[in-house]
Amino acid sequence: MKILIILPNWLGDAIMATPALEALCKVYPDAKLTLVGSYVSIEAFKHHPNCIRHYIDETKKGGNRFINTYRFAQELGAHDMAITFRNQLHSSLLLFWSGTPITAGRRSWHSLFLLTRSIKPAHPSHLVEQYRDIAQSLSPNPLLIEHLKLYIPSHRYSRPTLGINPGATYGSAKRWYPEKFAEVARAYADRYDIILFGGPNEIGMAKDIEARLNGINITNLAGKTSVQELCSFIGGLNIFITNDSGPMHIAAAYQVPTVAIFGPTRHMETSQWMNEKSIIVRHDMKCAPCMKRECPLGHHECMKSITSHEVIEAVRKII
Repeated sequence: MKILIILPNWLGDAIMATPALEALCKVYPDAKLTLVGSYVSIEAFKHHPNCIRHYIDETKKGGNRFINTYRFAQELGAHDMAITFRNQLHSSLLLFWSGTPITAGRRSWHSLFLLTRSIKPAHPSHLVEQYRDIAQSLSPNPLLIEHLKLYIPSHRYSRPTLGINPGATYGSAKRWYPEKFAEVARAYADRYDIILFGGPNEIGMAKDIEARLNGINITNLAGKTSVQELCSFIGGLNIFITNDSGPMHIAAAYQVPTVAIFGPTRHMETSQWMNEKSIIVRHDMKCAPCMKRECPLGHHECMKSITSHEVIEAVRKII
């Protein structure tokens, strides 16, 4: 059974698609997967044991994207079935032009015309469940979704280790403050080694935290890890403190005890999935969830009002 999978672009969203992917592989244990995705999603997923081919979607680069998508579809060729976890015209076109007879995606104007199965997931529901609903259309049996799953081995630390992820790629509205992260780190520095995580655009925040923790031994990995290393290093942590972000979902995939700080996003939809030791710190606000990259009202109270003491106490509950 050859199955073409178009992964979500964002790392966190892609990881939330893993329960649906694993459920499909249980229904079709001989599945040979072709994975298409962004660079970060492919780096995280290419280790899957059923993956026989993987491609970074570069149809945006140079020339006409419609022509690029058609050529890419011809390169991919027909599969027995295909699914896109993106709600995007070019993804629907990619499946349509691949010549695959059974295709599925989230219901939209383009999927209704281009895909054989256009699915409207149950709502409101967690994104993991929404992805399951889409994948269900490819299975004759009910899909049973379990934990998030990554196949990159976790790192083994020599001492108890606490990880801090102060960034969030989507935008500044999802980010708690460096000085508050520093206060939390200081509270536990006598019991844990501290590691700072972050992408290339989050180096400044990590350096800010590091400077505030002068005199404390900190390992700053912001901007220094590959996707595989990021997954491995997070997977081996004893505890993780993070904003709503891709690394938050990496931690859930490895069942790392996590305190997640939420502000402008829908915590019921994108919180850690099936992580037994997971605590969300958030405040109910009339303006939240706004789902904006930056606070549209300029006050950012959904994150600013969360105190370091609240997060310190949340950590204490799960260690």
